[in-house]
Amino acid sequence: MSRPSSDLAEFRKVFSKARHIAILTGAGVSAESGVPTFRGAGGYWRKWQAQDLATPEAFSRNPSRVWEFYHYRREVMLTKSPNPAHMAIAECEARLNKQGRSVVVITQNIDELHRRAGSKHVLEIHGSLFKTRCLSCGNVAVNRNSPICPALEGKGAPDPNTSDATIPVEKLPRCEEQGCNGLLRPNVVWFGEALDPDILMQVEKELEICDLCLVVGTSSIVYPAAMFAPQVAARGVPVAEFNMETTPATMRFAFHFEGPCGTTLPPALERHENEVI
Repeated sequence: MSRPSSDLAEFRKVFSKARHIAILTGAGVSAESGVPTFRGAGGYWRKWQAQDLATPEAFSRNPSRVWEFYHYRREVMLTKSPNPAHMAIAECEARLNKQGRSVVVITQNIDELHRRAGSKHVLEIHGSLFKTRCLSCGNVAVNRNSPICPALEGKGAPDPNTSDATIPVEKLPRCEEQGCNGLLRPNVVWFGEALDPDILMQVEKELEICDLCLVVGTSSIVYPAAMFAPQVAARGVPVAEFNMETTPATMRFAFHFEGPCGTTLPPALERHENEVI
């Protein structure tokens, strides 16, 4: 296997001819907006890492603690903004659409920063912090209330010395569908849960038609997302990785650009001299 190229001019030639571009994004893009990842050293909320709280078992055991964790994350996200990488992707999609070309964002992130940057064609494979799902009636609803319910106001502090709020279950977020009042959970994919088959089907369709794939800010170790770009590369489509470091999949790709995505991505996606509009 030959080493991937870091020749931007060469990448730009491929980019200028691509008609259907799939952009896979992960936590590295959001980290540059100051979004905590809850992974690795220092990735704790109180005494727990995400995998201790983001499970169906944790929620059924202690819904108050899990809702405090997600309330904290929602409130933090309301203070963050899209960064130059998000903006470059959204601007590229808008510009290429006018030329009859397509850009789809397939993201593992749940923070909606791509949408806030202006991206329209976004597939959120792990769900969204700003949607809820009712455990009784199954209704999924957009919810950007701050706080999400009165009992969570001022709760969720990440300091390890903070005590659990132990909010009674009837005071946690409840469904507003007529006659329901069921307990709500965040509409995100937790550890041990399957991805939404409808979204996966849309992802597969996009990966089958793309003629250029970008992998941005993802470690390529979380499955099944880790297999998306290698599958595309295996059918001979150029894949370009933009990341702070090499990943287990780097050697399968045509291009690798190391460094912060907010620095490397904008010049890669800016208007090419061959573009007519």
